[in-house]
Amino acid sequence: MTEYEKMMAGLAHLPEKAELKRMRQQAREILFEFNRTSPNDDDTQNRLIRKLFGQADKTTAINAPFHCDYGINIKVGKNFFANYHCVMLDNGGITIGDDVMFAPNVSLYTVGHPLDVELRNMGWEQAKPITIGNNVWIGGSVVILPGVTIGDNVVVGAGSVVNKDLPNNVLAFGNPCRVVREITEQDRENYIRTYQPNF
Repeated sequence: MTEYEKMMAGLAHLPEKAELKRMRQQAREILFEFNRTSPNDDDTQNRLIRKLFGQADKTTAINAPFHCDYGINIKVGKNFFANYHCVMLDNGGITIGDDVMFAPNVSLYTVGHPLDVELRNMGWEQAKPITIGNNVWIGGSVVILPGVTIGDNVVVGAGSVVNKDLPNNVLAFGNPCRVVREITEQDRENYIRTYQPNF
């Protein structure tokens, strides 16, 4: 297996091998151009993200600065938006559904390192995928750890560290992140009554 194949299979791999270094260098060139593109040049920003990501389309919008390791391992659905200072360490693969919003400073980390100091100093690492469903809102400064799956229609509160899977239709927050309650029709009614009295 190549180092890339090992990485995507969740096996221990050496990121400083030539194949993976070359892939990261290619991503950094695109990111350098993206992060210095005029914030008013939506077309160029979108073109660069579509060039970088494994899957994106014309509805994808990301506010610079944005950072990732490979880019090719990131797949986003329609109407994906990430606010400033998003970081996606996509070594293990990141899959995001439709109509997902990230607040500022959201970080997705698919990669980890050995607890054993000798192995860690030798440069070994391993990665697990992160999957996010449809209609998800991730609050500011949230960190999502390797191997996590977040269901559909989920809201994750600001500052949370998500280290376990979250089911559909829940509000979750905290460090570590935990399910607080289900999101129900009452939330819609409360919002309309509070913020849109003439709805």
